[in-house]
Amino acid sequence: MSNIEILQLRAGGVSLVLDCSGPALPSVLHWGADLGELTEKALLELRRGAGVVQDGNGLDENRPIAIVPEYSAGWFGLPGLNGHRDGQDFSASFTLNSVSRTDNTVQIDAVDAGLELRLTVELTDSGLVRTKADLTNTGATPYTLDGLYLALPVPTEATELLDMTGRHIGERHPQRHAFTQGAHIRDNRRGRTGADATLLLLAGTEGFGFRTGEIWAVHTAWSGNHRSYAERGMSGYGVIGGGELLLPGEGRLQPAGTYSTPWIYGSYGVGLDQVSHRFHDFLRARTNHPQTERPVVLNTWEAVYFDLDLDKLKSLADAAAEVGAERFVLDDGWFRGRRDDHAGLGDWYVDEGIWPKGLHPLVDHVKGLGLQFGLWVEPEMVNPDSDLAREHPDWILAAGDRMPPTARHQQGLNLGVPAAYDYILERLDSILSEYDIAYLKWDHNRDFVDGGNQHTGTAGIHEQTLAVYRLIDELKRRHPGLEIESCSSGGARVDLAILERTDRIWGSDSNDALERQTIQRYTQLLLPPELIGCHVGPPRAHTTGRTQTLSFRAITALFGHFGIEWDIASASSEERAELKGWVALHKELRPLLHTGRVIRADRGPEDVLVHGVVAQDGQRGVFSVVQTKQSVTSAVGRVRLPGLDPQRTYRISKVATPGPASRSTAWSADGGSVELNGAALASVGVLMPAQWPENAILLDVTAIG
Repeated sequence: MSNIEILQLRAGGVSLVLDCSGPALPSVLHWGADLGELTEKALLELRRGAGVVQDGNGLDENRPIAIVPEYSAGWFGLPGLNGHRDGQDFSASFTLNSVSRTDNTVQIDAVDAGLELRLTVELTDSGLVRTKADLTNTGATPYTLDGLYLALPVPTEATELLDMTGRHIGERHPQRHAFTQGAHIRDNRRGRTGADATLLLLAGTEGFGFRTGEIWAVHTAWSGNHRSYAERGMSGYGVIGGGELLLPGEGRLQPAGTYSTPWIYGSYGVGLDQVSHRFHDFLRARTNHPQTERPVVLNTWEAVYFDLDLDKLKSLADAAAEVGAERFVLDDGWFRGRRDDHAGLGDWYVDEGIWPKGLHPLVDHVKGLGLQFGLWVEPEMVNPDSDLAREHPDWILAAGDRMPPTARHQQGLNLGVPAAYDYILERLDSILSEYDIAYLKWDHNRDFVDGGNQHTGTAGIHEQTLAVYRLIDELKRRHPGLEIESCSSGGARVDLAILERTDRIWGSDSNDALERQTIQRYTQLLLPPELIGCHVGPPRAHTTGRTQTLSFRAITALFGHFGIEWDIASASSEERAELKGWVALHKELRPLLHTGRVIRADRGPEDVLVHGVVAQDGQRGVFSVVQTKQSVTSAVGRVRLPGLDPQRTYRISKVATPGPASRSTAWSADGGSVELNGAALASVGVLMPAQWPENAILLDVTAIG
C-alpha cells in the first residue's frame, strides 16, 4: 500500500470518498453529492476534517467512524462486530492488510487475532453505495459471531428519520420522527422480511419530501431476520446501517469457517424521488431484470378461492382472454387434500379427486386461448394435516421438543434439512417438467416462531433463508425462462435479495384501491412499477368491504404490473367491456409506465395524491390525480406536475378512459387541454375539478415544443 490511500468513487451524481490509509478499518469521508474530481491535496483536507471532535473528557485521538464501527476505536454506539471465543476476544481491533480497486469497486482486507475481514464497497452506475463483509475464523477455536453490521455516516444536517411499518393488508405505511441522540433500531425476527419491516430507513434534512431535502437511505437486502438502524451519538455525528439479525448460535464459526453478510445498500438524493430513482435504475440495469413486456395477469384467487371446478375455471379463462389478459394463474387448492387452508400443504401432487386427468385439461385450454399458464405454490410451508407432516414431523421448523403455535393452520418446512430440500426440489421440478408453466406465484403465509432445526437443536432461520435462495436458483437453472413472484401474505417479503432471483413481488393481499394508493406509493421507493403486482379487484373489496368504481380500481392498478383478481366470468357484459378498455389502455401505456421515472408530488393535505411516470427523455408523462377523501375545501384547485423538462412546453389533457368516467372531458378552466412549460407545471400547476372521494383523473402530458 502507498502512504496515501484515499479513494474517490464517482457515479450517477454521487461521490463516495473512502479513507483506506490505515492502519484502522476504512471510514467514509464523504457520501453525498458529487464533489467533482478532487486533487490529492483536497482529499487530504477531507481526511483532516473528518472524525469525531472530542470534548475535554474525550479520547486523545480524533477517530472517524469506520464502516464496521469498532468499540476498540472508541465508538460507543452499536458495534459493527459482536462476537467472542467462549467469553474471550470480545472486542476486535482490525488492522488494514490490503486494498484493491477495480473501477468503482473497492476490496479491503483486514486482520485481527484469529479473524480475517474482507469488505467490499461498490458505487453503482446509478449512484447507489452497496457494501458487504466476509468474516473468516482463522483461529484454532470456534468463534461465536452474534452480529456483523455495516454502517454509513450521515451528517449533522440529517435531523429527521423516515421509515415504514405495516401489517397484513396494510403494508408500508410511513412514519416520521426526529433523529435525536440514541439508536433507532428496527429489528425483525419473523423469519421473513415482514409486513411491518421498514423497506428503507431514511435520514434527511428537516421537512424533506419527495422533491426536496437532502436524504441518506439504507436498505438491508436480506429475506430472513434482519436489523436496520440509525444512531446518533452525543457528538452529533450519526450512522445508518444494517445486517442480518442472527439468532443465538447461528453465527458460530468453526476454524476456517466464513460468514457473509447481506448486501447493505445506501442511496443519497435530493428528495425521495431521486433516492428511489437510484434503486430503480440499478434494478433495471441488472441482467436478470425482466426483459419482456409484463403480461397482464388474471389470478383466480378472489374469483373462485378453493372452488376449483374445471368448467368454471375454463369460463374464467375464456373471460380473461376476452378482456385481453395474457397470463392465467391458478391459485391455491389444486393439490392433494386441499379443500381449504387447514390441510394439504406439503403434498405437492395434483389432486386426483379434482383433476382425474391432471392439470392438462385446464393448461391445454388456457394455452389454446393464447395465454401463459401460472401456478400457486407455497414450498416453505406444511400443514400438520398432511401426509408429509405425518411421515416427517422432524422436518418442521421447531425448537426443542415442542411445536410452535400454528398460523393459518400451518408450520414452516425446514429446508435446512437436506432430505426436505431434496423432496421439495423434486416435487416442484416434476410439476414444472410435466406442465407448460411459465410462472410460479411463490407464497409464504406465516411468520416463523421458534424456528429451529429439530435434528441439531439449533436455530434454523439463517440456513432456511439460504436454502430458499438455492431452491429458487436451482429451479430457474433447470427451467430457463420460468418467472417467479415473491408473495408472502401479500407484501411481507420485499427486499433486494429475494428480487435477485424473482421477477416481481405481490404488493399486498388487499386489492382495495384506496389502501393500495399508500402501499404502492411507498413500495415504489425501492422498486420500479413493473416489479410490483397491482390487480383490479372486484367491485367490493373482500379485505375492507369498500365498494369502488372500476375506473378507480383500474387507474390504481395501471401504475404497476397490471392484473385482474375478480370473477369476471360472472361480471356483466358492460363491466367486461369496460375492463377490456382498461387492459387495452394499460398495454398502450405499458412501455412508458415500465421504463419511465416515477414522480410523486409533495402536497399539503393528504386528501389528494399526485403521482406519475415521465419518460426518460422527458417527451411524455402520465399522471394520476387521486381524491382519497372528502376535501376540507370546496375544490382541489391547482395541482403541480413536477419532474418534467422545465424548458419544454407540454400539452396536458385528460386521458379518454373507458366507461362512464370518460363521458365528460371538461376538466380544465376552459374545458379543453392546457399548454404550459415544465417549469410552470412544477411551480404553478393546472386547475383540477372537484372529485368525489375514491376517484382519480388520469392526465396525459406530451411535449409539443
